[in-house]
Amino acid sequence: MYCPTQFEEQRPEVLQQLIAAHPLATIVRIGPDGLVADHVPVLHVPAEGEGEHGHLIGHVARANPLWQVRPDEELLLVFQGPQAYISPNWYATKADGGKVVPTWNYAVVHAHATLSPVQEPEALLAILTQLTTRNEAAQPHPWQVADAPTDFTHKLLGQIVGVRFDIRRMQGKWKVSQNQPAVNRASVVKGLASGDSQESHAMSDLVRSISPG
Repeated sequence: MYCPTQFEEQRPEVLQQLIAAHPLATIVRIGPDGLVADHVPVLHVPAEGEGEHGHLIGHVARANPLWQVRPDEELLLVFQGPQAYISPNWYATKADGGKVVPTWNYAVVHAHATLSPVQEPEALLAILTQLTTRNEAAQPHPWQVADAPTDFTHKLLGQIVGVRFDIRRMQGKWKVSQNQPAVNRASVVKGLASGDSQESHAMSDLVRSISPG
């Protein structure tokens, strides 16, 4: 990914926060007929060792060939965070000669990883339980895997395969108006905040939180 230094984000905790907030990974690999992309919700599991990236867990349909990739094949997992169009009308410096243009702000994480399939029933059930617990946490009465009939659950386990992605390296790009003077960043924050979408408000918060290095 092309990433000028001013847009680089390398802090592991920040990258992991984006993955937690936007867990649907776009997984890119080379298939028999060229590039293939799958979309799989995953959960990040932190590493116990210092400096490690941890791993990601999820599951796919058994019919999906993704889980059969080579153990040493590197996959690219893309996590798209907040993104928003930036109008030149928002730049305070527009009044000084009009030398402004539109752009697009976004935050994204690329995780490069290898895949290990998980087929053992107990281990696969553990993955489903972890994913369900995480995604049901905000519900008033969280649904649990145990709420479904046991025979029904075990039948479904035979139709899916767990996937574990061991992360080799991660790259973050936060293009959030760091290249603009403070007066324009302030006016961009205001312009985004005036929008009526959650994405616009989320990007407004990101621009406000970032201080150019």
